Amino acid sequence: MTVAQQQDFQLQRRLQQDSIQLAGKTVYINPFLYWRRFDTNTDRWLREPGQLGDDQIKPNRRRFYPELDWTFLEDEDRAVKDGAVEMFLKSLELIGTFHPDLNAGQLLEVERKMAVTKKRAFERWVEKSFRRRLKEESRERNRFARERSWRTVREWVSLDTTRQAVGPLVGLLVLVGFGGWSMGVSSVQCPPFMMPTEQTGLK
Repeated sequence: MTVAQQQDFQLQRRLQQDSIQLAGKTVYINPFLYWRRFDTNTDRWLREPGQLGDDQIKPNRRRFYPELDWTFLEDEDRAVKDGAVEMFLKSLELIGTFHPDLNAGQLLEVERKMAVTKKRAFERWVEKSFRRRLKEESRERNRFARERSWRTVREWVSLDTTRQAVGPLVGLLVLVGFGGWSMGVSSVQCPPFMMPTEQTGLK
């Protein structure tokens, strides 16, 4: 099999996982394949976890994860799986919007295939989103801490008592520095210039 044939096979396999044939029509179950038809708000709504509340996510946990006992999950794992449930709900809503002619049975087929093929992909997407959010929050906290430090320094410098204390201190430092420099210069002795006797011409 040539490289081109292998790539074509992989693409066909990926498209089979990302779509389902219903009534002679291809329905994509990967929500990101609809992105060209999104507006900016819909794109942000899909990509950012936390857009749906617990009242929508918790009742649907068993719908997409019937094999899990949620009481024994670690907090981090529960948050990721809740994010995946959110992705399932958002994806089904998008599919229903872009394919309004699908009936309840066809939507159930879409949901079943999505639950089998997209579960791990949605979890990875949510994990990546959480890492990106943590990084942005950390960067924002560091920026805020730097701004607060500079603001504190500026406020301290602008105080009258600070200026009254710093002025004499700066003068004292200048005097001490100048005194040290002058003492260092005066202690340096230049050795006398001696000519070797061989070069003087005196015997």
